[in-house]
Amino acid sequence: MCDTFDLIVVGGGPGGYVAALRASQLGMSVALVESTHFGGVCLNWGCIPTKALLRSSEIHHLLHELGTFGLSADNISFDLSKIVGRSRSIARRMGGGIAHLLKKTKVTTFDGRAKLAGRSGEAHQVAITKDGAAVATIKAPHVILATGARGRQLPGLETDGTLIWGAREAMTPKELPKRLLVIGSGAIGIEFASFYRNMGSEVTIAEVADRILIAEDPEISAAARKAFEKQGMKIITSAKVGPLNKGENEVSTTIESPTGKVDLTVDRVICAVGIVGNVEDLGLEGTKVQVERTHIVTDGFCRTGEPGIYAIGDVAGAPWLAHKASHEGILCVEKIAGRSPQPLHPLNIPGCTYSRPQIASVGLSEEKAIAAGHKVKVGRFPFIANGKAVAMGETDGMVKTVFDATSGELLGAHMIGAEVTEMIQGYVITRTGELTEAELVETVFPHPTISETMHEATLAAFDGPLHI
Repeated sequence: MCDTFDLIVVGGGPGGYVAALRASQLGMSVALVESTHFGGVCLNWGCIPTKALLRSSEIHHLLHELGTFGLSADNISFDLSKIVGRSRSIARRMGGGIAHLLKKTKVTTFDGRAKLAGRSGEAHQVAITKDGAAVATIKAPHVILATGARGRQLPGLETDGTLIWGAREAMTPKELPKRLLVIGSGAIGIEFASFYRNMGSEVTIAEVADRILIAEDPEISAAARKAFEKQGMKIITSAKVGPLNKGENEVSTTIESPTGKVDLTVDRVICAVGIVGNVEDLGLEGTKVQVERTHIVTDGFCRTGEPGIYAIGDVAGAPWLAHKASHEGILCVEKIAGRSPQPLHPLNIPGCTYSRPQIASVGLSEEKAIAAGHKVKVGRFPFIANGKAVAMGETDGMVKTVFDATSGELLGAHMIGAEVTEMIQGYVITRTGELTEAELVETVFPHPTISETMHEATLAAFDGPLHI
């Protein structure tokens, strides 16, 4: 017997479980298939537990800066097992919350791996197995693939779980490495570098590109590098990392760059060199679903080349962000339900890096805006001129805005500093609502807040800032 649903969602990460919840809200009968934990990599091994780790490391850093605030403390120390334990317990708690929501909304869940198994009339059949044994075969006219992605493995830089870490090992260390090499300077690599440096590790970052945080505006990237190096990180760009030679409890390698060769010996290596989509063993053979560079090709409404098959989140390609996956899940389901959602505009998706200092952005960089043919007006405002930032002792930072000089459209916004990941949504709303500099200029920003830098950076692009 084959149970029939309106929708089958394969994968319970931030895209899949949100799609299932929204579909249930809209009155659909929904099946969600998940092979490990609800919440996916994001909740269990990414977004949430890393933020818990970073919070502990930020407090550790502040405890060593107490004199700045007229405070003192003796015998400052930490228990790494408790720091890691707190992170894991938060992940478990949030995962349990998702399970409760799915049950509350009457989503039928299956524990196992799903594979497309052909058609039955107008419906797609999905076979579910667990540890090689058949669990069930279900069918639905609509199937959303939300299988996520995993860390990329490069020849000579393969993780081994002991000396050469991927993300999972990096967030569950048994002891703090004194010397650490981080290969890759995207958000994942930078966040781990920030955590371990805050906790006292000697950190070296190797990046193959000519600058760190290549997805960010070059000016912000340069400011981030300056801040990280001020903290004591060693950063090598345009780097070629040689083979990783493993000893009993250390790793040695040679890093080549335009500045010369560096022979390096460290206790642990973290590889954060990109991700690949989980497209294997999904039964895509014989369908019209296209896969390019390990990611499923979709249109603006997450539809694949096969009618009734959709893909969302990391498996559907960049940007690899949990909030992008969740939004895709919602718009995909609403399109299936006959509503009229707007297709997702990639340039309206914010990017956030939760290092110290934080980095956040949306839209085009100045460089890309000019390359796209825009005549631009650019505004900048430093945190050091903001009263709240000075009072907090968080003066390292800036906000940069890029406007179209003719229309006043906000083309991009780029921020570095304390709490900018909480502030970027103001600029996201501006872009989503197709507002201009006029609305931003006329907006009343509360005082004293760091968000006032957003107002000043807008003024700076036009008539000039008030407080510098």
